[in-house]
Amino acid sequence: MGQPVRDYLLTLCVTAAVTYLLTGPVRKFAIAVGAMPAIRARDVHREPTPRLGGIAMFGGLCAGLIVADHLYNLDGVFQLSNEPRALLSGAALIWLIGVLDDKFEIDALIKLGGQMIAAAVMVIQGLTILWLPIPGIGTVALTQWQGTLLTVALVVITINAVNFVDGLDGLAAGMVCIASAASFLYTYRLWYGHMIEAAAPATLFTAILMGMCLGFLPHNMHPARIFMGDSGSMLIGLVLAAGAISVTGQVDPDAMKLFAGSEREATHAMLPVFIPLLLPLTIIAIPAADLVLAIVRRTWNGQSPFAADRGHLHHRLLEIGHSHSRAVLIMYFWSALIAFGTVGYSVHSASLWIVLVIVGLSAVGLVLLLMPRFTPRAPRWAERFVPPRYRRRGRHGEDSGAAPSSAYGTQQEPRETQMGQDTDEPQGRRPVVAGVSGVNGATAIGPRSRLPERHKADTAR
Repeated sequence: MGQPVRDYLLTLCVTAAVTYLLTGPVRKFAIAVGAMPAIRARDVHREPTPRLGGIAMFGGLCAGLIVADHLYNLDGVFQLSNEPRALLSGAALIWLIGVLDDKFEIDALIKLGGQMIAAAVMVIQGLTILWLPIPGIGTVALTQWQGTLLTVALVVITINAVNFVDGLDGLAAGMVCIASAASFLYTYRLWYGHMIEAAAPATLFTAILMGMCLGFLPHNMHPARIFMGDSGSMLIGLVLAAGAISVTGQVDPDAMKLFAGSEREATHAMLPVFIPLLLPLTIIAIPAADLVLAIVRRTWNGQSPFAADRGHLHHRLLEIGHSHSRAVLIMYFWSALIAFGTVGYSVHSASLWIVLVIVGLSAVGLVLLLMPRFTPRAPRWAERFVPPRYRRRGRHGEDSGAAPSSAYGTQQEPRETQMGQDTDEPQGRRPVVAGVSGVNGATAIGPRSRLPERHKADTAR
């Protein structure tokens, strides 16, 4: 692998560190400016949570590009290509639109227009699709208008797919991180394995995107302390699309010299190799499917395709009985299976074992979907390292591995005392204390509420 891997890891770590360190001050800033809207009908969280997490992610993006520009093995990307500057220009524009939306809730059509303008800005500076490898025909050169329209369409679709899936704590950042990791492995193989310089910018983009997501996830995992908002979801969607567009249509099939014969035969044989690059939605197939289903559902119901609802895939996982954390992990699983399975198939398309592994893991995923109420129990030696819900229950219902004191430093009473007639709480209801996973995030101005946990509302939230 060699020296470039260390440079990419350094860039990734710097990006993650800057994003992580900026998220705390950004949260305080979001609270100060009032960027924490009230609970909406389609939301699954219970307490107002600040947005504007995209500000920290944009800071991480800038830091990653600055560090890469000063590294020996990566500075050539900035000298030989204008694509990093094109990415930064488009990202700054889409980030600004997202910040305004997080604060003022701008119209959906205005956001759509801003996404198209951001994609056009990148096209003007050279980040565009030049040609496409089509099976049975060969490499087809695109006109300037064709390349521009295709590039803008891919950027807009990818941004909205990521934005649509941003409905649970840590879901969008985790899925995009998985997709960018798979894309990084592929683009690095093209650049360093086959010495194709056109893949170097995409490799850098995916490494930086992984750092942005990894740095933000500790603050965004359930229960989230801050949301990335549209300023973050649209930003990472644009960077993901830019990484695919950067290499799609700019890598000559004959440059890899994997196949003998004509260019048409090489293109046909190499179609699995180009799947992750021609169609970036194959590595974010879950949010893409969610996007298509949402448009069809809303149009069928006579609503605008941009109208918000509670029919997304993650909402349905919660409705059938999965917990918040398990719904997120299931989405992670399917994203990783599709992303890494596609990349693995593109490398060894003739290997039967890859298909068998994908089929077997798909069966495992289906079993997980059909067991929403199954709670695994950790062995006793590992109970101190897992959340309380995975520990074995003692004789009186308390956790066998739980600490003797509560979150507030007082001795925990038995369950019978907490819920008996001697307390003012109604029978069958327990007060919610800090750290309970059923509450989404800390409140914006202080510790979590200790009010009783609310029952499920009659209407959809």
